[in-house]
Amino acid sequence: MSLSAKPPTSNIDLFTDEALLEPYELYSELRELGPLVYLPRLDVYAVTQYEAVREVSMNWEVFSSARGVGLNDGFNKASEGVLICSDPPDHQVMRKVLQRPLLPNRLRDIESFLRDEAANIVAQVVAKDTFDAATELARHLPLTIVSKLVGLGDYGRDQMLTWAAATFDALGPMNERTAAALPTAQEMVQFALTQARPGTIDPDGWAAALFAAADRGELPAQKCPFMVMDYAAPSLDTTILGTGNAIWLFAEHPDQWDLLRADPSLVRHAINEALRLESPIQRFTRLVTEDHAVQGVEVPAGARVMLLFGSANRDERKYPRPDVFDITRKPSDHLAFGTGEHACVGMNLARLEIKTLLEQLIPAVARFEVVGTERLLNNLLRGFASLEVRVNAEVTS
Repeated sequence: MSLSAKPPTSNIDLFTDEALLEPYELYSELRELGPLVYLPRLDVYAVTQYEAVREVSMNWEVFSSARGVGLNDGFNKASEGVLICSDPPDHQVMRKVLQRPLLPNRLRDIESFLRDEAANIVAQVVAKDTFDAATELARHLPLTIVSKLVGLGDYGRDQMLTWAAATFDALGPMNERTAAALPTAQEMVQFALTQARPGTIDPDGWAAALFAAADRGELPAQKCPFMVMDYAAPSLDTTILGTGNAIWLFAEHPDQWDLLRADPSLVRHAINEALRLESPIQRFTRLVTEDHAVQGVEVPAGARVMLLFGSANRDERKYPRPDVFDITRKPSDHLAFGTGEHACVGMNLARLEIKTLLEQLIPAVARFEVVGTERLLNNLLRGFASLEVRVNAEVTS
């Protein structure tokens, strides 16, 4: 394909209820059209294939996040300056402070805490035989971390999940779902401004450490309340939905659960494979700062590109048999957490939480059986609002 190639056009609408619930055939159609496809319904260029999504993700100078990562101007403007909607050097300043408790050497300090919490919740749900893996199991560790380690306590705990989901919905195009989410997303902003501050947060928590860094002049103080939410909202959904998706995949593919139980050392590959196949965050956008070519396809300055992580992770050009769940695959280069400057700051914590839960489930559960499901309907997220499973438990000494 020459450098002067124009992108193909498609009238596919990725934001209907049907498309959000079953996107993969549509992704496949878009990938076949090319690495970059113009969607006139949204006036956006969809980045569809793995190498193209990776290329765009690695080039923040041309594909900027500083003007927002959503598909409507209102929420993009309201979000300017927060971590996910920033570029270097501001992004690096915030990220350096935010990631301190999330670095691998620091996470080792909380492994025993997570293991104890995971053991307790797994024992509780397995004893019930039938439980909702999305609400009763997958939410426990992320919400506990927000309460006890981030240091927000129980204030706002019940609302946090609603706020987080609404924030992702509000990043969609200006459809009914987005409009309905905006007031709820604004509630989280008010919480950040009024409650996520010294005096109401745990003085020994991760949130308090942000304000201490501001006091030392490491970052602007006005950034801190919103950075507290970076510990909460994005990390909740990524981990909760990733956990639920993994359990659903193991229920649908019992041979893979048997394989993991026979060889628990496969747990890291299993997590990456589940994240690849069912990516919790399906898309973000970037603003193009200059005329550019992606994989030989032109995209003009001022345009918006939409990075389809869920499509890239199922690209047959990258992964053999991409729609197959295979925990012996080693897809550590998947794009569920993004890559480059804007790679998810909490990805190591998310992996650790899922790993800790699975390690407790491996000896306790011989089989998962899906009893009932309700998929989450969200402009950006993919996972389950409810995932009722029955377990065949095994008692171990």
